[in-house]
Amino acid sequence: MFFAAVVAATGADADSLRVAKFNTELARRGPGLLLRDIARGEDAQVTATLQVIAAAHPDILVLQGFDYDLTGAALTAYQRALTAWDIDFPYSFAARPNTGMATGLDMDGDGRRGGPRDAQSYGRFSGQGGMAVLSRYPIDVDAVQDFTDMLWQEVPDALLPQADGEPFPSEEAQAIQRLSTTAHWAVPIDVPDIGRVTIMTFHASPPVFDGPEDRNGRRNHDEITFWQHYLAGSFGTAPQDRFILMGDFNQDRRGGEGIKAAITTTLDDPRLQDPLPRSTGSDIITGDPFDTADWDDPIPGNLRVDYVLPSADWRILGSGVLWPDPETPLGQAVEIASRHRLVWVDIAR
Repeated sequence: MFFAAVVAATGADADSLRVAKFNTELARRGPGLLLRDIARGEDAQVTATLQVIAAAHPDILVLQGFDYDLTGAALTAYQRALTAWDIDFPYSFAARPNTGMATGLDMDGDGRRGGPRDAQSYGRFSGQGGMAVLSRYPIDVDAVQDFTDMLWQEVPDALLPQADGEPFPSEEAQAIQRLSTTAHWAVPIDVPDIGRVTIMTFHASPPVFDGPEDRNGRRNHDEITFWQHYLAGSFGTAPQDRFILMGDFNQDRRGGEGIKAAITTTLDDPRLQDPLPRSTGSDIITGDPFDTADWDDPIPGNLRVDYVLPSADWRILGSGVLWPDPETPLGQAVEIASRHRLVWVDIAR
């Protein structure tokens, strides 16, 4: 495990915390299929994601692209599978995401109803490509703030799409359209010797796959901007310290499509720190060492879309993007696991 040793050398000590996020892209095309693939223990992608997580060995991990089911069976099976890699996450949180949640309306303006894009957000079934938080330390589930059902129009100065001067796709659709593509959560975790740590996490819409109304681009902007409003106290009580904003923003301030104002404002927010994690393995063949996703295509190319941003009161001890030499065994696992790379940050008080 070449790269595991590299990560461990900069690992957290007894008074520090390693937090990580990883878009596993384990979403399957039908309900129950992810549980099947985990349970069989023969799926190459599942195994590769386990190997990636084991190499980083985080204390708290946010998973994206992980199918949600009502009983949590897939997540429980995945936690059990991680123990074989010496990763013990006894605590977890997951809730129903907006992906695949049926609306009964035409939500994408194509004149038809009932398709994957007519859900609250894209999904072939309810829960496809959801999220989860895994932790070595107790999660106060009763104190989780879940904003997943908040309407898009409730965001201050919301950039709701229009076409020909009318609400897109319709006034009726906008009246029920939720902000979150997947979810917005503030998850409190009680960490020994540190205290209560709040994980603020989400998985935003990609700012593409729409039309001139820029529906997805505008939604992406407002999903990111939500956290500015949250920290300002617009949506209940927000933590004043010991928080980390982490997730798949689906936005790069330097390149790719989308409205750049939200990501720029977030990265420049004095309440947050950007550790600028970079590839800690060999040089990436193409792209920037801060990139976190490999799209395989010249356009948009590699981008930085995955972020771990601790609040300003933390001390940053180390950070990295798990993107090793593709010729190593771990590098090969990384390539199989996901187009996204795991991002980790070591922090202390």
